[in-house]
Amino acid sequence: MAGGKKRVVIVGGGIAGVGVARNLLARARDLVDVTVIAKDPFYMSGPSRPLLLTGEQSYDRIVRGYEQVAAEGVSFVFGTVTRVVPEERRVEVVENPTRAPLERSIEYDYLVLAPGVVFDGSSIEGYRENWWRNTNVYEPGRVDVLKRRVWSLEKGSVVVYAPKAPYRCAPAPAETAMAIHTVLAYRGVRKNFRIVHVDANEKPQPPVIADVIKARYEEAGVELITSREIVEIGPDYVVLSDGEKIPYTILAALEPNRAPRFIAEAGLGERWFEVRSPQDLRSVKYDDVLAAGDVAKLPFPKNQEIAYESALHAVNNILDDLGVPEKIPVQYTFLGWAYLGNLEGKLETESVLFGLNFTTKPPKPTKDPTPKKEYTKAKDEWEQSYLRRLFGH
Repeated sequence: MAGGKKRVVIVGGGIAGVGVARNLLARARDLVDVTVIAKDPFYMSGPSRPLLLTGEQSYDRIVRGYEQVAAEGVSFVFGTVTRVVPEERRVEVVENPTRAPLERSIEYDYLVLAPGVVFDGSSIEGYRENWWRNTNVYEPGRVDVLKRRVWSLEKGSVVVYAPKAPYRCAPAPAETAMAIHTVLAYRGVRKNFRIVHVDANEKPQPPVIADVIKARYEEAGVELITSREIVEIGPDYVVLSDGEKIPYTILAALEPNRAPRFIAEAGLGERWFEVRSPQDLRSVKYDDVLAAGDVAKLPFPKNQEIAYESALHAVNNILDDLGVPEKIPVQYTFLGWAYLGNLEGKLETESVLFGLNFTTKPPKPTKDPTPKKEYTKAKDEWEQSYLRRLFGH
């Protein structure tokens, strides 16, 4: 341990992980050595990925490297965590610096787990055989496949699926359905397609704008089926939990979300990492293991703003342990925008504004139920501000 500094290891190079790294260094630089374990040597922002379908967003605007973060003193390891051993304060990693796997063990004094979620379709019959037929807006390659299909096919049936909450980015399935509608309308082939949104929840998510989404669907001719799950995926059909069979030409199904398996294997929680409270992100078993971001079991939506705020709480927990008196002011609130396409078939997405204030009980919701193009611009500016703040450009 160089110079008596505490070794802080962070698993995950996204908003939560980098948020912990930069804020911790800014307040305790002389007390900590910070290492981030990231899957890839780059980060791709998530909130605006549905606009990749319409061509209103591009990869060059949402992909960032870690050069500036590293220049400020954060060390990086690129690879996959295979095991966490909290009793021995170490993390096992398969590192891939030159695409030649290298197993290594990294010791820590504090461990912050912010690896995000895993998309797990293993509970769906036929998923293992037909996974490659599925697409969604959550991962780069799958977005590209979905985009090609939406822009090339002349007729068919589209099935969009949202699993039971919680899952990452609540409005994304509805955003996907409306982006697909917009592209098909722009191409002049919308009348040749059936679009069905199957939602395992009672309402499309998030509930605060469920009525707005339903009204938009009615205008766009998108069918909504709620409170039913996809239990089987075939080569050209899905089966719902009530037995209904729906054919598809394009399948955009979000699989159920969960934490990576090393969380449960380390005894840190079953489906999600068990924290002590929304403000105390330490493990219920270990004082030196914390969570941040989507992997933490919190009573809030899994989105970028909550991920960042949880990262600040985790930093405060470590600062308190280090004896640093100055903490970061933070409280859980959320102001967001959901893309709801364009009913006229123009590649000019309109968005609805909504928010939740979790400092009140019950949480106080707010919204402007009228979709507007300026809200799409506001969401872009918000996303870019996070990228500049955390990645330096």
